[in-house]
Amino acid sequence: MKISLYIAIVFALINIKCSGQTQTGMDEKPKNGTYTYSIAFAEWNGKSNGATCIVVIKDDSIFVINSGNNLSGKKGEIMDKGVIMKHTKTGKWIIGHSPKDTDAKEVGGCSSGPAVIDFKRKVFWLC
Repeated sequence: MKISLYIAIVFALINIKCSGQTQTGMDEKPKNGTYTYSIAFAEWNGKSNGATCIVVIKDDSIFVINSGNNLSGKKGEIMDKGVIMKHTKTGKWIIGHSPKDTDAKEVGGCSSGPAVIDFKRKVFWLC
């Protein structure tokens, strides 16, 4: 009797602990649509200097387009495109180009891995 009560209490505590670990918005990708995102430059500690891009989401596909706002390159050019994936090690959303990208050693910033996109804060990370 005491052991089963103890087990029930342990499971209840585990469920309470786990249910509080999800961050609203962080685990959800946006609905299909066109959005304006800020650009964070990894080499400038995430500063954007007012740079923005257009993000187009269609199911699992994503396109990041130069908005011409404080960015080099041509307005309207595709900066990145791929499949929306979640990186296994970091839990960050990435723009994948291969199924292997979910297990990439590095992501985002100035790494050679896939780009990181923060749906909660509407930020696309560049180097």
